[in-house]
Amino acid sequence: MLSMLLLLSFLFFFHGEAAVPCTTVDAKAAACVGFATGKDAKPSAPCCMGLQQLAQTVKTVDDKKAICRCLKAAAKSLGIQDRFLSKIPQACNIKVGFPVSVNTNCET
Repeated sequence: MLSMLLLLSFLFFFHGEAAVPCTTVDAKAAACVGFATGKDAKPSAPCCMGLQQLAQTVKTVDDKKAICRCLKAAAKSLGIQDRFLSKIPQACNIKVGFPVSVNTNCET
């Protein structure tokens, strides 16, 4: 459920108000875990939809940072792989503006 790393990267690029809770991030990104771990051949429609919805909830830089931290924490425990994670923005047609990675610095 924590393939939220994808989301964290997406969210850094989007604009948005109060910090987003990890429960929301986890729920929106859960469908992406299969692809981000290499189990699924491509991101599912629910994965892309969840990430797009999550991006729309971002109101502030603090929201972006909170989402990023949630995603990074989840990625570590789920075995998310950069080689799959980095493909999600293009596959889901989400413009991020920077490389998506498990190594993204959430504070910048």
